[in-house]
Formats: sequence, structure tokens, C-alpha cells
Amino acid sequence: MSLQVVSAVSNSSLLQPGFSLMNFDGHVFFFGQKGWPKRSCPTGVFLLDIKQNELKMKPAAFSKDSCYLPPLRYPALCTFRGNMDSDEYQYIIHGGKTPNNDLSDKIYIMSLVSKNSKKTTFQCVEKDLGGDVPEARYGHTINVVHSRGKSMSVIFGGRSYTPLAQRTTEKWNSVVDCLPSVFLVDFEFGCCTSYILPELQDGLAFHVSVARNDTIYILGGHSLQNNTRSPSLYKLKVDLPLGSPAVTCTVLPGGISVSSAIVTQTGNTEFVLVGGYQSDNQKRLVCNTVVLEDNKIEIVERASPDWTPDIKHCRMWFGCDMGKGSVLLGIPGDNKQLISDANYFYILRCKGAEENKEEDLTAQICSQTSTEDAGDSTPFEDSEEFCFSTEAHSFDVDDTDTYNEDDEDDESETGYWITCSASCNIDINTWVPFYSTELNKPAMILCSSGTGHWVHAQCMDLSESMLLRLSEANVKYFCNEHVELNKGLQTPKKVLHLKKQPMKPLRKKTTMKLTMPTKKSFLRRLFE
Repeated sequence: MSLQVVSAVSNSSLLQPGFSLMNFDGHVFFFGQKGWPKRSCPTGVFLLDIKQNELKMKPAAFSKDSCYLPPLRYPALCTFRGNMDSDEYQYIIHGGKTPNNDLSDKIYIMSLVSKNSKKTTFQCVEKDLGGDVPEARYGHTINVVHSRGKSMSVIFGGRSYTPLAQRTTEKWNSVVDCLPSVFLVDFEFGCCTSYILPELQDGLAFHVSVARNDTIYILGGHSLQNNTRSPSLYKLKVDLPLGSPAVTCTVLPGGISVSSAIVTQTGNTEFVLVGGYQSDNQKRLVCNTVVLEDNKIEIVERASPDWTPDIKHCRMWFGCDMGKGSVLLGIPGDNKQLISDANYFYILRCKGAEENKEEDLTAQICSQTSTEDAGDSTPFEDSEEFCFSTEAHSFDVDDTDTYNEDDEDDESETGYWITCSASCNIDINTWVPFYSTELNKPAMILCSSGTGHWVHAQCMDLSESMLLRLSEANVKYFCNEHVELNKGLQTPKKVLHLKKQPMKPLRKKTTMKLTMPTKKSFLRRLFE
């Protein structure tokens, strides 16, 4: 086993605990970034480009008939083939957390449509489910089993929020273990069926599950209710006859008390178990080899890599299976770095150089690695985890298309997530859409006071009708803090007056009164 340092170039803030990896034809793709996608990559899916010990990201595109895939963190993920002999496969993604800390109960199917040196295109389809649909969760696993020519996926474990009827103000967003139910999902008909097995008594999260043919082995996991890591090893066997499926569970000896471990496949029947936690304040630096036969499993300890002092002394670590015996590991960076959320990354290769060849990997893996965000978690506890799969290679990609985080606007300080006023209560971690026009960012309006500044419409107590009216009208707006100072200063619209032609004065009409002279007056004038 060898350990190699990898430098993340200009995009280290995207690689945070909770991400997932997909491997298509030897190329590794990343999704599940921290925060909502930006303009440079609206899909939130990237091709990992690893060359000369440097890691770069190249945005991937979605086809026109794809649905929207939110940047889910800590989802369950596995590969799916229509039949065991097929070379083409898809990825199934279930559950996970959105950047708003909402939990998803949706299932997405990712397929590779096309790839060349310039562009990679995926198709993402949301699958409609019916029946006993699993509740929204994270930190769980999903696997595909094959029996009697049929295939079904199996969902187990994880955590979810406390039901609404049981929530209190103090513990509104507290999480609980999901019930230990086993869900069978038939993708052909979109039907879900739940099974309660007496051998599964406690809910488990951040466990490891490995599937081969019709059997799934569940190893380790953490229980919130008991605050323990299960030492049990469970064997789930799924029979798919023409009628109703049959699910049985057997408890086997030889389990490992571990949570948040990572599994990578090194051979047709051989896997390597890496990392995780053996207690609340102690990482597990021991590695194990897991060998699956038709009806049995063997777990033995193997030589560990030469861990660096940084890895040995760090309080938390996280990572992903990159496939074919390689694992991407990350540890938090020190406080002296210019980027506060930067991490150090390593590639752990569990196979020798002579063994690192292309192989057909038929078994399904779903593992949960460790740690939650440093800002919203207790140190060194695996209450936030994620799933993995697949392998890393050096890719010949065009550097001009590489994602560069520096090209983006800094929305954390000058964008939507600012403190707009003294009464501002908009938080990127807890915000949910308030207006019907909002999707993944809060509505804002410009205050015209001074040089102008942006405020959240919700913080200003604006109704939706008023917000629409202000956005359409050509008037100045003043926020609650400046409205008193600017009363009367708003310039009214200029009114154009029509020029009226002056009217000529009317002439006064005169009338002449004609009278006939009398005979006496006539004679008087005649002799005068």
C-alpha cells in the first residue's frame, strides 16, 4: 500500500466532507459540492483531472432530457447493470443532504451519454417510486442484488430528522437513527417493499455494505440511541422468485466495531477496508482485507500504509473509493493557510504496481466515510458521512476548460448570503425558499440610500405582491433602516405639460338702436 500527496488546484473549497465519486470507463467524476452550483458548472458534476500530483476539475454537462440533480452530500450510491454480463452500467443515487440541510427521499439514475476530450455529457433521470417508499435520509447504503435472473436494489440504515410531531424548539433539527427496516426497490415497476427482520434491532448509520450476487454483508455502523459501534456482521440474503421476494438475515461472528470506513475493490472477490473510527475520539488506522466467496466472508488484518504525521494527529478525516484499489483521502488543513476551508488530499493505492490492471468489477460496494462539517458538528464524530465508488487516472484534458473557482463571484460576502441589516436572519445553512419566485437563493432588492446596498426582501417584511410591484415599477426603494431618513427625498416623476395656444379675446358686440323722429323734433331741427 502506497500513499501519495495530491495538490488541489484553485478548487479546494468544493472538496468537502460529503462528496461522492462515480467511475465511468476509468474516469472519475465528482458531485456533492458544498453549497449550490455556480455559473461555471450548473450541473455540479465535475471530471477529476489528476496529472503530476495535481487535482483539477472539468465541468460536465447534462443532456436536454435530464432532470435537475441537487448537490447532495452523504447520499447512498452504487452501480447498476441491467444484467450481470453487461458492460454498460449506471449509477443509482438515493437520499442525501441539500445545501439547505433538507433531506432528500428521491432516487436518481445517472448514465454516461457521451465523452470526448472537450466535453462529457450525462443523463440524469429521477425515478418515481410507489409503495413503502423509504423516508428521506443520509448516511445509509444502497446495493443491487441479482437472483433468478432478476435485479433489485436494497436500501438500509441511515439517519433522518426527528418526526415533526416529536420536535421541540430546542431540538428542531436533531437527527435520529432510521428504523432498521430493509427496503427492496424494483426499478422495472418502481415499487418499494419494506421488511422488518428480528435480527436487526438497532438502527445503524455510516456502516459498510458489500454485495455479491444475491447476498449483502453489513459491517460496523454507529447507533445514536446506544452511542455504540456495532461489532456484529449481518448477512442479508434476497431470493427473487416469480412470486413475492424473500429476505432473510443471519448474524455472523468476526465483525469489526467501526464506523465511517471506506471499502475499495482490489480483485474479483477481494476488498480492502480503510479508515473510519473505532470510538468517538479515535480514528481507526488499521486496514483489513475482506474476501467474499459464494456463501461466506473472511476478514483479516493486513499491513497498513505508512501514515504521515498529519494523518496520525488530525482529529478527523474523510475520503472516497476511487475504484480498483485506490482511495482519495482528505484531512483538514491548518489555520495558517490562506483558505480557511482548504484540505490536504492523498491517494492511497491498495494494490501493487503489478496488480494495477483493468478488471471487471462485478460486486457492488457502498461505504460511508467519516466526518461532518467542522462548523456544524462535534469533533471526530461520524454523524455526517458519505458514499463512494471508483478509480483515479491521469486524464488528458484541455486545461482551458478546467473549472477555476477564482472565476466565480464571492457570494459568501458580497452576494446573497450577506448580513443585510441589523435584523437579518438569513443563514446559508438554514435558509428555505420564502417566495414562490425563489429557488436556491433569497430574493434581494436594492436600497437607494447613499451609494445603494442590497437587502433581503424577507428581512424587510415585504409581501410577495409588493416585491413584484417594486421589481416592475420604476421607483426608488429604501430599506427599513433608511426609510425615515429619506422620506420626502424621493424625486417624483417629471410630468410633461401640454402647451396651450392662448385664446384671442372676444370683441364686445354693439347694437344700434334706430328710432324714428317725431314731427315736433323734426320741425325744431329744420328751423334751427
